[in-house]
Amino acid sequence: MQGVVVKSEVDEETFQLAKDITQESSLYITGTITEDNRSDLGYEMQVKSIEIVHEAHDYPITPKNHGTEFLMDHRHLWLRSKKQHAVMKIRNEIIRATYEFFNENGFTKIDPPILTASAPEGTSELFHTKYFDEDAFLSQSGQLYMEAAAMAHGRVFSFGPTFRAEKSKTRRHLIEFWMIEPEMAFTNHAESLEIQEQYVSHIVQSVLNHCQLELKALDRDTTKLEKVATPYPRISYDDAIEFLKKEGFDDIEWGEDFG
Repeated sequence: MQGVVVKSEVDEETFQLAKDITQESSLYITGTITEDNRSDLGYEMQVKSIEIVHEAHDYPITPKNHGTEFLMDHRHLWLRSKKQHAVMKIRNEIIRATYEFFNENGFTKIDPPILTASAPEGTSELFHTKYFDEDAFLSQSGQLYMEAAAMAHGRVFSFGPTFRAEKSKTRRHLIEFWMIEPEMAFTNHAESLEIQEQYVSHIVQSVLNHCQLELKALDRDTTKLEKVATPYPRISYDDAIEFLKKEGFDDIEWGEDFG
């Protein structure tokens, strides 16, 4: 929330304190909340008094631009910035909406182990460790455990950390990330597509409904998100290959993986 100190409405000591206080200091502030359309929140505080809890000295992150490496070295402080705060709030909403969706659709939450004895997707990208006298690996996927659990519960899902020992620095190749893995017994391809589409739409709509301030802080164009609503068009693999070739992807051949 933005606080405004008007010199004519406070004593000299309070006004001087407001001028001198350093960035990220902890304060007790009292005042009156007033409506103001210029504020992101639609209101602000007319400050009457200020009490210092703790003054911050030599705060390393300033309004100027810093490189990502510098900010990651000060991650515990970077999290307090407006944009990082918005990112975490949106992530929290995605997690909340994920549990909401799967609970409402009859799924049971299962927690597969993070340390595993084998890998479902090959051994070239595994983090190896010792499990007492045996070999163990950080999980790439809970797929094998979820398939077994689906035979007991019908519809299950896991949501937890996943590790890939990939030596690649791109936004699409993360060493650690959290992954949703649903499994459904006695389900055909059309039903699987329906659940996937409903899930994506539910997440996007939940973020739009609950995170407008955060999206604004990140300068996101919400009109693109507003279009992410079911039903989605479905095309065959043959049609997808034909479409890509028309769009200039001449090197793609039938049978190749789009990923």
